[in-house]
Amino acid sequence: MTKKKNELEITSLESIETLATVDDETVIVPAEHGDDSHSEDLNDLLAAMDKDPEEEMFITEEVPISGDAMLAGENISVSDNIESEPPTGEETASAESETPADLEPPKPKRSTRKKKAAEDMPAEISSKASAESNSVEEPVVPSAPPTKRAAKRKAVPILTIEAHSEAETRESMEDIIWHEIHNAYRTRKMLTGTLGGIEQTDNGKTLVIVEYKGFRIIIPLKEMMINLGRSPSGAEYDELIRRQNKILGNMLGAEIDFMIKGIDSKTRSVVASRQEAMLKKRQIFYLNTDAAGMYRIYEGRVVQARVIAVAEKVVRVEVFGVECSILARDLAWDWIGDAHERFSVGDQILVHVLSVKRESLEDISIMADVKSVSEDQTHENLKKCKVQSKYSGKVTDVRRGVVYVRLTNGVNGVAHSCYDRRLPGKKDDVSFAVTRIDEERGVAVGIITRIIKQHL
Repeated sequence: MTKKKNELEITSLESIETLATVDDETVIVPAEHGDDSHSEDLNDLLAAMDKDPEEEMFITEEVPISGDAMLAGENISVSDNIESEPPTGEETASAESETPADLEPPKPKRSTRKKKAAEDMPAEISSKASAESNSVEEPVVPSAPPTKRAAKRKAVPILTIEAHSEAETRESMEDIIWHEIHNAYRTRKMLTGTLGGIEQTDNGKTLVIVEYKGFRIIIPLKEMMINLGRSPSGAEYDELIRRQNKILGNMLGAEIDFMIKGIDSKTRSVVASRQEAMLKKRQIFYLNTDAAGMYRIYEGRVVQARVIAVAEKVVRVEVFGVECSILARDLAWDWIGDAHERFSVGDQILVHVLSVKRESLEDISIMADVKSVSEDQTHENLKKCKVQSKYSGKVTDVRRGVVYVRLTNGVNGVAHSCYDRRLPGKKDDVSFAVTRIDEERGVAVGIITRIIKQHL
């Protein structure tokens, strides 16, 4: 197999599938996997990852007993080895020769009258009649009736609505997906799933559950690559784990990439690592260069990113293996009161890379924003406002007595006073009277005449 390298520039997340796959789709069985004749449970897989992260784990079901073992006198029922196909002529003949005497059908008795008549016949007629008699009277040993197991193998085909079409059962679809996981493990291919849960083991370890086409993928917390600085000890370590669990809680529903580290075919358990997938993407998109000697991600480039966490004033994205936080002021040209109104975990958005820091494979950081991707319409929107006019808007923030309002026509407004007896708060719908247009700052200055609806 030859490795295929894509020299084209990558601008979307779909490029991961092209460049991040080292081998072709053909399954290549590595020599180091050895015999797949043992099985372990999920705890053994996790323990093996803790002992040696470099060692690959592969476990399959037990090998069935061979035909030699059955001939050696093992205690195996005959019904387990009955073939569903009918026996050939040679097999029938051998079966006849090995049939015990007590199972042979009784031979019919010939009368002396027929024997005497046969002696009076000519030689040709007598030999012909003898051959016909032997062919008719030769007993045929019937084949053994099909057992329940053999009948189970020959399943009745599914009756489909359209002729000559096939319908897949749930079991067959699961087998196909499991084969895909099996193939991804052998070829070291990255897969993408949804972070669906967080569990705690009996010994206090945190496990991340990733849903991949109906299968549970287990990722230990240390393989999630959530870096919060140096690993402390004691009470500080407990605080670090609490922060990591809080970040994981905000990431529920996010799309993440992972690489399979170990599988158990008997229980169909899978243990994976997100860290290996992120490091692999970093190597491809941040450190390797294309044919022109350029990095695939550089300052000023627009790339696609995944939203992995959303807070009120910040959105965290993952850009090809590197995570980055974007503040609310960099999300849009107009003011955003709550980022949840426009962004959700699992979204794919375009971001503009402002800077890239490449120290090493483990130390890569970027700065990005979202508003630079779109054109600034602030000054165009200001033309929609007229002095001494009133417009409705929503309060986005209140700081030091200054109320920031986003008007319904897309203009940002600043109010220093309010005529309503109630104090305005975040997300309140208000009536805004324009007193002045600030072209330099791109905002409308005015007064809140009344609160239309409070958001309590």
